[in-house]
Amino acid sequence: MDLSYTPEQLEFRQEVRAWIADAMPAEMKKHAEDGANFAQSETMEWHKILYAKGWAAPNWPEEVGGTGWDIGQRSIFQEECVRAGTPQLSPFGLSMVGPLIIQYGTDEQKKRFLPKILSGEEIWCQGYSEPNAGSDLANLQLRADKDGDDYILNGQKTWTTYAQYADWIFVLCRTNNEGKKQEGISFLLADIHNTEGIDVKPFLTTGGTLAFSETWFKDARVPQANRVGPEDGGWTMAKALLGHERTGIGGIAESARSLRQAKQIAQRTAVGTETLFDDPDFRRRIARKEMRLRAIEMLNLRTLAAAQVGHAPGAESSILKIVGTEMQQEATELCMDAMGQNAMGWLDSPEEALPSHQQAIASQFNYLRAATIYGGSNEIQKNIIAKHVLRLPTA
Repeated sequence: MDLSYTPEQLEFRQEVRAWIADAMPAEMKKHAEDGANFAQSETMEWHKILYAKGWAAPNWPEEVGGTGWDIGQRSIFQEECVRAGTPQLSPFGLSMVGPLIIQYGTDEQKKRFLPKILSGEEIWCQGYSEPNAGSDLANLQLRADKDGDDYILNGQKTWTTYAQYADWIFVLCRTNNEGKKQEGISFLLADIHNTEGIDVKPFLTTGGTLAFSETWFKDARVPQANRVGPEDGGWTMAKALLGHERTGIGGIAESARSLRQAKQIAQRTAVGTETLFDDPDFRRRIARKEMRLRAIEMLNLRTLAAAQVGHAPGAESSILKIVGTEMQQEATELCMDAMGQNAMGWLDSPEEALPSHQQAIASQFNYLRAATIYGGSNEIQKNIIAKHVLRLPTA
């Protein structure tokens, strides 16, 4: 199996890198260089720039607005976006519900939803987790009871990322209490703004951002026509979405960026007459992280090479999720260590107290404490690996 990039792929990388450098607005570039958090308006501005170029949905088929790129090109494009520090587009429409509708949706659903997801005209969020159904997602209790041509939804979702900006939410809900828990779940699309009884309440993370919300449903009426796939058949689609989510959650390019940032901070941090980067112990820590990241990159390339010949992500996505999220946490921790007492700074620290390029590091460090939990906790991923990779017997 050849895991190296071809000359054509390297040429494609240069094309993407040059285009991003030319397409990013100056203020957006400055925010990227500073490592600042992008406002929702900037994220949507970048979405529209990509849409105009035809690059908003690299993983969609060409006939519905995709790029026609292969797996390798899509991976390169993602790496170059992270390298340039571009705003990260919301995955919920483009990478999750969009592909699901493409695969399982009716012709009417495809015509209604796909163009507005692609253009960014409608923003989506995910309604999976509940207060008592996180890693044990099959335990979800959001009720969907039939009433005429509609479902009546009652219950709660939590960790609904950026739901305060979303126009639509896709939810897993319980339509049947008989049989196994997984067999009574359906997949519904709900219009947040035009459905009475849906209430979104953002809350602060420990990173000081309003990244998550609680979403409440009280007698919310959703048309049965908005169900994707068969009734009680939502678990199959949920697993498909999570498999692809876990490969992306690995965040290899993000970890590489954090390690570069740790080096930059160390080179600017005075320790006596030298810098922190002159300390052999600190350089040794960086080297160990870089070697581990390279090993993870090789694992990711193996997964991409397998996908290139038609093998969908399987249990190996759980391996990538574990090692990738642990690496993200370790890389941001290294940045914090390099900053020393400045790591106590925050998003609103004055420039004279903390350089702008360091103000978001503590927030990112805090946010990524959840990386080993969201997308299915790493403990759950280890169970999947034991069962499907190591083939260990279960109790």
